[in-house]
Amino acid sequence: MRKIDPNKNYEATKKAIGYIDRKKAQQKDYNRIGFMSGLEVHQQLLTKEKLFCHCPAGKYNHHDDYDAELIRHMRPTLSELGEYDGTALMEFKTRKEIIYRIKNETTCTYEIDDTPPFPINREALEIGLEISLLSRFNIVGEVHIIRKQYLDGSIPAGFQRTAILGVNGEIPLKNKKVGLIQLSIEEDSCREISDIGHTRVYKTDRLGMPLIETVTEPELLNPDEVQEACDYIRFMNRSTGKVATGMGAGRQDVNVSCKGGSRVEIKGVAHTKWIPELTHNEAYRQWSLLRLRDELKSRIDKKNWKMKSEMLNYHDFNFPSIDIKNAKENDFVIMAVNLPYFKKLLSHFTQPGKIFANEIAERLKVIACLELPNMTHSESLNPQIAEDDFENIRKPIGSGKDDAQIVFWGPQDDMKTALETIEERCLMAFDGVPEETRKSFVDGTTIFERVLPGADRMYPDTDSAPIPLANEYIEDLRTRLPSDVIDRYHQLKDWKVPEDTHTYIFKKNLFPLIDRIQKELKIPAQFVGCFLGHKLKFVEGHYQSADYFNNAIIFALFKYLKENKIEIEMAEVMLSTIYSHPKMQFDSVLNTIHYKKISEKDIFDQIPFLKEKFEQIAHHNTSNNMENWVMGQLRKMAMGNLSLEKLRKQISKG
Repeated sequence: MRKIDPNKNYEATKKAIGYIDRKKAQQKDYNRIGFMSGLEVHQQLLTKEKLFCHCPAGKYNHHDDYDAELIRHMRPTLSELGEYDGTALMEFKTRKEIIYRIKNETTCTYEIDDTPPFPINREALEIGLEISLLSRFNIVGEVHIIRKQYLDGSIPAGFQRTAILGVNGEIPLKNKKVGLIQLSIEEDSCREISDIGHTRVYKTDRLGMPLIETVTEPELLNPDEVQEACDYIRFMNRSTGKVATGMGAGRQDVNVSCKGGSRVEIKGVAHTKWIPELTHNEAYRQWSLLRLRDELKSRIDKKNWKMKSEMLNYHDFNFPSIDIKNAKENDFVIMAVNLPYFKKLLSHFTQPGKIFANEIAERLKVIACLELPNMTHSESLNPQIAEDDFENIRKPIGSGKDDAQIVFWGPQDDMKTALETIEERCLMAFDGVPEETRKSFVDGTTIFERVLPGADRMYPDTDSAPIPLANEYIEDLRTRLPSDVIDRYHQLKDWKVPEDTHTYIFKKNLFPLIDRIQKELKIPAQFVGCFLGHKLKFVEGHYQSADYFNNAIIFALFKYLKENKIEIEMAEVMLSTIYSHPKMQFDSVLNTIHYKKISEKDIFDQIPFLKEKFEQIAHHNTSNNMENWVMGQLRKMAMGNLSLEKLRKQISKG
């Protein structure tokens, strides 16, 4: 019989840390655990060329569309102070073989680190400076390019070139102002194709594209504030009309900590709507690890803790697990590990659906390159080894009644690294929360990705000279800036544009279009805002465009309707056809939807007859029902020929 019920222990520890579902959580809950967060918002810039060469920016190719492959093995280098960066050492330990798939159209010898960089792309630099000014940063006097070491292979050179453009800025949120630490311009990394075992494959089409990174102070005190700040920065970037849009063009790293915890970076969050759940769960994951730490330290001193391991023989045990049978077929070694005083800790809650054992398994995948599933244990929520077999496993590894056990498998060459990884993570448990980078998932959970980088990975780029920035140049850029997002938000409210349209309007940078239409065509901003935020958003989500749909078509559409004295409501009827076929002439669209010019008098003349007919067929003959029915009969005829508001007033008469 099992000595403990892991599922009950999971629920008990979840309750003990006071975990609350995000939808039920209030500010007092975040105050209790000391929730704190900051952002690093990355945004690709809309330029013709990459940042340090003349290759085209924004051209992508499929995984299997490449002209050559390049293989590299990464090695760490010493910092200026003679230190190795922890992340670089971790990546070196994985013994990864990095394969780059190269497309000649989008890659040159600079990308693969065979030639020095060209001078920085001035178009990209100017856009970065404009956004820095928009963010109220103090602009640097000289731009100094530095190298930031990356040994995961995402950059063939092993480092990324980056430069700070502004420091000490701020953004206004609805209820507070948030400080900005800095804005940097840097080159984007490769796109990962696969990461299996000791082989990682990238493609280089995105490599070197200009990117800006906006870093906030850790002043965001609940998950919704984090999303609000991220949205503001992204909307502000888009307000320039000079940044790339689409999947992957904007990404954010979210830094989270709790009281007594450590800074943990959730890497590459693609959608801002994921942020609240991710930050909520990460804060509680840290809170849980702190409770686990206290429990562990009450049992044994860290300096006296030592694990024991033993290789197992597959034939000595009855392993019904399919995963273990697959490991045997692959000629993997199977190992048993005893973790002294870890009873009830492997099944300790960390995240919804996850326990402390997952923290170990994830590191085995990343550092020792043992593909998941790579282990089971004595407190598995879904047991793979019978308790009787675990009793036999415990004997050779000297297990005590307060211990927990892990059984894992993998290639012989990876066993030494795997054992070191397990021991290292268990020793970290005595200290609380390790500083690390984690990868996000749609369900709001995260997994270990790498050790958090430190300052030792930064050093000057000796290939690039400093770039002085004259005051006159900066002041000239200041005159070209768009209005602040917060001012645009207040203007939308003054125009009475519904709040549920604001996110879409800012996301698509449609505010200038609304402003232009209401100023030049005298069409009410409220109508245009609703048309864009409701109608266009719906059409965009339900129709496929045969060609690129430029939002400037919307201005041309309203201008056409005004010039031809067609009521602007007709735009709603025409929109789906125009969106599907952006090159179609507006006259042709009207023919396609069978629009006919009908005089106001001819429409009004239909009303008495329809009222009389309604009296004959109505089951509930009320004035409201009558108006709605007659409106429904005349709506198609009136659309474009007569204001629907005017038609209803005419129907309601007498």
